[in-house]
Amino acid sequence: MPSLKDVKMKIVGVRKTKQITKAMNMVASAKLRGAQSRIERFRPYAEKFQAVLGDLAAKSDGSAHALLERRAECHVSVIILATSDRGLCGGFNAMLIAKALDAARTKTAEGKTVKFICVGKKGRDAIRKTGFEVLSSYADVMGSFDFSLASGIGKDVVSGYTHKAMDEVTLIYGKFVSVARQVPLVQTLLPVEAAAPATGTSAQGVSEEYTYEPEVTKLLAEILPRFVNVQIYRGLLDTSASENAARMSAMDNATRNCDEMVGALTLLFNKTRQTSITNELIDIVGGAEALK
Repeated sequence: MPSLKDVKMKIVGVRKTKQITKAMNMVASAKLRGAQSRIERFRPYAEKFQAVLGDLAAKSDGSAHALLERRAECHVSVIILATSDRGLCGGFNAMLIAKALDAARTKTAEGKTVKFICVGKKGRDAIRKTGFEVLSSYADVMGSFDFSLASGIGKDVVSGYTHKAMDEVTLIYGKFVSVARQVPLVQTLLPVEAAAPATGTSAQGVSEEYTYEPEVTKLLAEILPRFVNVQIYRGLLDTSASENAARMSAMDNATRNCDEMVGALTLLFNKTRQTSITNELIDIVGGAEALK
Protein backbone atom coordinates (compact mmCIF):
# COMPACT_ATOMS: atom_id res chain seq x y z
CA MET A 1 0.00 0.00 0.00
CA PRO A 2 1.41 3.46 -0.89
CA SER A 3 2.39 5.86 1.87
CA LEU A 4 0.23 8.81 2.89
CA LYS A 5 2.76 11.24 1.43
CA ASP A 6 2.72 9.50 -1.97
CA VAL A 7 -1.09 9.54 -2.16
CA LYS A 8 -1.21 13.19 -1.10
CA MET A 9 1.32 14.16 -3.79
CA LYS A 10 -0.76 12.34 -6.42
CA ILE A 11 -3.88 14.23 -5.36
CA VAL A 12 -2.03 17.55 -5.64
CA GLY A 13 -0.71 16.59 -9.10
CA VAL A 14 -4.15 15.59 -10.41
CA ARG A 15 -5.70 18.82 -9.10
CA LYS A 16 -3.05 20.87 -10.94
CA THR A 17 -3.76 18.88 -14.11
CA LYS A 18 -7.45 19.65 -13.67
CA GLN A 19 -6.68 23.37 -13.54
CA ILE A 20 -4.80 23.08 -16.85
CA THR A 21 -7.54 21.08 -18.62
CA LYS A 22 -10.23 23.45 -17.35
CA ALA A 23 -8.30 26.47 -18.64
CA MET A 24 -7.76 24.78 -22.04
CA ASN A 25 -11.48 23.98 -22.19
CA MET A 26 -12.31 27.65 -21.67
CA VAL A 27 -9.80 28.77 -24.32
CA ALA A 28 -11.17 26.24 -26.83
CA SER A 29 -14.72 27.35 -26.04
CA ALA A 30 -13.86 30.99 -26.75
CA LYS A 31 -12.11 30.10 -30.02
CA LEU A 32 -15.01 27.85 -31.04
CA ARG A 33 -17.50 30.71 -30.84
CA GLY A 34 -15.49 32.72 -33.36
CA ALA A 35 -14.78 29.77 -35.67
CA GLN A 36 -18.40 28.59 -35.56
CA SER A 37 -19.65 32.05 -36.42
CA ARG A 38 -17.30 32.24 -39.43
CA ILE A 39 -18.31 28.91 -40.91
CA GLU A 40 -22.03 29.46 -40.33
CA ARG A 41 -21.83 32.77 -42.19
CA PHE A 42 -19.71 31.40 -45.05
CA ARG A 43 -21.33 27.97 -45.58
CA PRO A 44 -24.57 29.21 -47.30
CA TYR A 45 -22.47 31.23 -49.76
CA ALA A 46 -20.21 28.26 -50.55
CA GLU A 47 -23.17 25.90 -51.02
CA LYS A 48 -24.99 28.33 -53.32
CA PHE A 49 -21.78 28.92 -55.26
CA GLN A 50 -21.44 25.16 -55.73
CA ALA A 51 -25.06 24.78 -56.85
CA VAL A 52 -24.85 27.60 -59.41
CA LEU A 53 -21.53 26.37 -60.79
CA GLY A 54 -22.86 22.82 -61.00
CA ASP A 55 -25.78 24.12 -63.04
CA LEU A 56 -23.38 26.06 -65.27
CA ALA A 57 -21.24 22.97 -65.80
CA ALA A 58 -24.32 20.93 -66.72
CA LYS A 59 -25.14 23.42 -69.50
CA SER A 60 -21.70 23.11 -71.08
CA ASP A 61 -19.46 20.30 -72.19
CA GLY A 62 -16.01 19.43 -70.90
CA SER A 63 -14.32 21.45 -73.61
CA ALA A 64 -15.75 24.74 -72.33
CA HIS A 65 -12.97 25.05 -69.75
CA ALA A 66 -9.90 23.07 -68.75
CA LEU A 67 -11.17 22.63 -65.17
CA LEU A 68 -14.26 20.80 -66.46
CA GLU A 69 -12.22 18.34 -68.50
CA ARG A 70 -12.49 14.79 -67.24
CA ARG A 71 -9.37 12.87 -68.24
CA ALA A 72 -9.81 9.53 -69.98
CA GLU A 73 -6.95 8.15 -67.88
CA CYS A 74 -6.17 9.39 -64.39
CA HIS A 75 -2.50 9.02 -63.50
CA VAL A 76 -1.88 11.61 -60.76
CA SER A 77 -4.38 12.15 -57.95
CA VAL A 78 -3.80 14.99 -55.48
CA ILE A 79 -5.38 15.03 -52.02
CA ILE A 80 -5.66 18.28 -50.04
CA LEU A 81 -5.74 17.25 -46.39
CA ALA A 82 -6.79 19.80 -43.76
CA THR A 83 -5.96 18.99 -40.12
CA SER A 84 -4.98 20.96 -37.02
CA ASP A 85 -1.53 22.17 -36.01
CA ARG A 86 -1.89 21.11 -32.38
CA GLY A 87 -3.06 17.98 -30.62
CA LEU A 88 -5.13 17.46 -27.46
CA CYS A 89 -8.35 17.33 -29.49
CA GLY A 90 -9.26 13.68 -29.04
CA GLY A 91 -9.35 11.52 -32.14
CA PHE A 92 -10.13 14.39 -34.52
CA ASN A 93 -6.82 14.39 -36.41
CA ALA A 94 -6.54 10.59 -36.36
CA MET A 95 -10.00 10.37 -37.95
CA LEU A 96 -9.06 12.73 -40.80
CA ILE A 97 -5.67 11.08 -41.41
CA ALA A 98 -7.26 7.61 -41.50
CA LYS A 99 -9.84 8.86 -44.01
CA ALA A 100 -7.10 10.35 -46.20
CA LEU A 101 -4.97 7.20 -46.09
CA ASP A 102 -7.96 5.00 -46.95
CA ALA A 103 -8.67 7.20 -49.97
CA ALA A 104 -4.98 7.20 -50.97
CA ARG A 105 -4.70 3.40 -50.76
CA THR A 106 -7.87 2.97 -52.81
CA LYS A 107 -6.54 5.27 -55.52
CA THR A 108 -3.15 3.55 -55.45
CA ALA A 109 -4.86 0.19 -55.94
CA GLU A 110 -6.49 1.70 -59.06
CA GLY A 111 -3.02 2.42 -60.48
CA LYS A 112 -2.94 6.14 -59.65
CA THR A 113 -0.01 8.06 -58.18
CA VAL A 114 -1.22 9.83 -55.06
CA LYS A 115 0.32 13.10 -53.83
CA PHE A 116 -0.66 15.27 -50.89
CA ILE A 117 -1.03 18.95 -50.10
CA CYS A 118 -1.16 19.18 -46.30
CA VAL A 119 -2.63 22.08 -44.34
CA GLY A 120 -1.86 21.63 -40.66
CA LYS A 121 1.18 20.18 -38.90
CA LYS A 122 -0.49 16.98 -37.70
CA GLY A 123 -1.51 15.85 -41.17
CA ARG A 124 1.86 16.76 -42.66
CA ASP A 125 3.81 14.78 -40.07
CA ALA A 126 1.57 11.73 -40.42
CA ILE A 127 1.67 11.66 -44.24
CA ARG A 128 5.46 12.02 -44.33
CA LYS A 129 5.76 8.80 -42.32
CA THR A 130 3.68 6.83 -44.84
CA GLY A 131 5.89 7.33 -47.90
CA PHE A 132 3.37 9.32 -49.95
CA GLU A 133 4.78 12.42 -51.64
CA VAL A 134 3.92 15.76 -50.03
CA LEU A 135 3.82 18.41 -52.77
CA SER A 136 3.51 21.29 -50.31
CA SER A 137 2.62 21.81 -46.67
CA TYR A 138 1.32 24.70 -44.60
CA ALA A 139 2.13 24.46 -40.89
CA ASP A 140 1.22 26.79 -38.01
CA VAL A 141 -1.54 28.46 -40.04
CA MET A 142 -4.76 27.01 -38.61
CA GLY A 143 -4.69 29.31 -35.58
CA SER A 144 -5.26 32.38 -37.74
CA PHE A 145 -5.80 32.32 -41.49
CA ASP A 146 -7.77 34.23 -44.09
CA PHE A 147 -8.92 33.76 -47.66
CA SER A 148 -5.40 34.36 -49.01
CA LEU A 149 -4.32 30.93 -47.74
CA ALA A 150 -7.09 29.21 -49.69
CA SER A 151 -6.38 31.41 -52.69
CA GLY A 152 -2.70 30.41 -52.71
CA ILE A 153 -3.51 26.69 -52.49
CA GLY A 154 -6.22 27.08 -55.14
CA LYS A 155 -3.83 28.84 -57.52
CA ASP A 156 -1.34 25.95 -57.31
CA VAL A 157 -4.08 23.37 -57.82
CA VAL A 158 -5.64 25.16 -60.79
CA SER A 159 -2.24 25.62 -62.41
CA GLY A 160 -1.34 21.96 -61.88
CA TYR A 161 -4.63 20.72 -63.31
CA THR A 162 -4.51 23.09 -66.27
CA HIS A 163 -0.96 22.00 -67.17
CA LYS A 164 -1.94 18.33 -66.68
CA ALA A 165 0.42 17.78 -63.78
CA MET A 166 -2.68 16.65 -61.86
CA ASP A 167 -5.56 14.57 -63.19
CA GLU A 168 -7.92 14.90 -60.21
CA VAL A 169 -7.98 16.86 -56.96
CA THR A 170 -9.78 15.82 -53.77
CA LEU A 171 -10.34 17.81 -50.58
CA ILE A 172 -10.57 16.04 -47.20
CA TYR A 173 -11.61 18.06 -44.17
CA GLY A 174 -13.59 17.82 -40.94
CA LYS A 175 -17.13 19.15 -41.34
CA PHE A 176 -18.47 20.90 -38.25
CA VAL A 177 -21.94 19.53 -37.44
CA SER A 178 -22.16 20.30 -33.72
CA VAL A 179 -19.96 20.54 -30.65
CA ALA A 180 -20.34 16.79 -30.15
CA ARG A 181 -20.06 15.73 -33.81
CA GLN A 182 -17.44 16.38 -36.49
CA VAL A 183 -17.58 14.36 -39.70
CA PRO A 184 -14.65 13.70 -42.08
CA LEU A 185 -15.73 14.69 -45.61
CA VAL A 186 -14.23 13.79 -48.98
CA GLN A 187 -15.05 16.31 -51.72
CA THR A 188 -13.97 16.19 -55.35
CA LEU A 189 -12.67 19.61 -56.36
CA LEU A 190 -11.41 18.92 -59.88
CA PRO A 191 -12.74 18.15 -62.35
CA VAL A 192 -15.79 20.18 -61.38
CA GLU A 193 -18.85 17.95 -61.36
CA ALA A 194 -22.03 19.01 -63.10
CA ALA A 195 -25.21 19.26 -61.05
CA ALA A 196 -27.90 16.62 -61.44
CA PRO A 197 -30.89 17.68 -63.59
CA ALA A 198 -33.39 19.58 -61.46
CA THR A 199 -36.66 17.71 -60.98
CA GLY A 200 -38.25 19.69 -58.14
CA THR A 201 -40.10 22.99 -58.04
CA SER A 202 -39.88 26.01 -55.84
CA ALA A 203 -42.26 26.82 -52.99
CA GLN A 204 -44.51 28.68 -55.47
CA GLY A 205 -44.79 25.58 -57.66
CA VAL A 206 -42.58 27.02 -60.42
CA SER A 207 -39.63 25.07 -61.83
CA GLU A 208 -36.34 26.79 -60.96
CA GLU A 209 -34.02 27.64 -63.83
CA TYR A 210 -31.05 30.01 -63.95
CA THR A 211 -30.48 32.52 -66.76
CA TYR A 212 -26.88 33.67 -67.24
CA GLU A 213 -25.28 36.74 -68.73
CA PRO A 214 -22.82 36.88 -70.41
CA GLU A 215 -22.56 33.50 -72.10
CA VAL A 216 -21.72 30.37 -70.11
CA THR A 217 -18.17 30.00 -71.50
CA LYS A 218 -17.11 33.47 -70.36
CA LEU A 219 -18.69 32.97 -66.96
CA LEU A 220 -16.92 29.66 -66.44
CA ALA A 221 -13.54 31.18 -67.22
CA GLU A 222 -14.17 33.80 -64.55
CA ILE A 223 -15.72 31.85 -61.69
CA LEU A 224 -14.22 28.34 -61.94
CA PRO A 225 -10.91 29.35 -60.28
CA ARG A 226 -12.90 31.24 -57.65
CA PHE A 227 -14.98 28.14 -57.00
CA VAL A 228 -11.86 26.14 -56.14
CA ASN A 229 -10.71 28.86 -53.72
CA VAL A 230 -14.14 29.10 -52.08
CA GLN A 231 -14.41 25.35 -51.50
CA ILE A 232 -10.90 25.15 -50.03
CA TYR A 233 -11.62 28.08 -47.72
CA ARG A 234 -14.85 26.44 -46.62
CA GLY A 235 -12.93 23.24 -45.80
CA LEU A 236 -10.41 25.20 -43.72
CA LEU A 237 -13.15 27.02 -41.81
CA ASP A 238 -14.98 23.77 -41.11
CA THR A 239 -11.77 22.12 -39.94
CA SER A 240 -10.97 25.04 -37.64
CA ALA A 241 -14.40 24.93 -36.00
CA SER A 242 -14.27 21.14 -35.72
CA GLU A 243 -10.80 21.24 -34.14
CA ASN A 244 -11.88 23.63 -31.39
CA ALA A 245 -15.09 21.69 -30.74
CA ALA A 246 -13.15 18.44 -30.47
CA ARG A 247 -10.58 20.03 -28.14
CA MET A 248 -13.29 21.49 -25.95
CA SER A 249 -14.97 18.09 -25.62
CA ALA A 250 -11.64 16.35 -24.96
CA MET A 251 -10.66 18.83 -22.22
CA ASP A 252 -14.12 18.57 -20.67
CA ASN A 253 -13.74 14.78 -20.50
CA ALA A 254 -10.24 15.17 -19.06
CA THR A 255 -11.54 17.51 -16.34
CA ARG A 256 -14.23 15.01 -15.36
CA ASN A 257 -11.64 12.24 -15.28
CA CYS A 258 -9.51 14.36 -12.94
CA ASP A 259 -12.47 14.75 -10.59
CA GLU A 260 -12.98 10.99 -10.57
CA MET A 261 -9.29 10.37 -9.92
CA VAL A 262 -9.24 12.86 -7.04
CA GLY A 263 -12.24 11.08 -5.53
CA ALA A 264 -10.59 7.68 -5.86
CA LEU A 265 -7.26 8.94 -4.47
CA THR A 266 -9.01 10.68 -1.57
CA LEU A 267 -10.72 7.41 -0.68
CA LEU A 268 -7.36 5.62 -0.88
CA PHE A 269 -5.79 8.31 1.31
CA ASN A 270 -8.48 7.87 3.97
CA LYS A 271 -8.14 4.08 3.89
CA THR A 272 -4.36 4.33 4.17
CA ARG A 273 -4.62 6.76 7.08
CA GLN A 274 -7.17 4.55 8.84
CA THR A 275 -4.93 1.54 8.38
CA SER A 276 -2.00 3.48 9.84
CA ILE A 277 -4.09 4.53 12.86
CA THR A 278 -5.32 0.98 13.39
CA ASN A 279 -1.78 -0.41 13.30
CA GLU A 280 -0.62 2.21 15.82
CA LEU A 281 -3.51 1.32 18.17
CA ILE A 282 -2.67 -2.36 17.89
CA ASP A 283 0.95 -1.60 18.80
CA ILE A 284 -0.15 0.48 21.82
CA VAL A 285 -2.60 -2.14 23.07
CA GLY A 286 -0.06 -4.91 22.49
CA GLY A 287 2.57 -3.00 24.47
CA ALA A 288 0.15 -2.34 27.33
CA GLU A 289 -0.79 -5.99 27.50
CA ALA A 290 2.88 -6.98 27.54
CA LEU A 291 3.54 -4.76 30.59
CA LYS A 292 0.81 -6.43 32.67
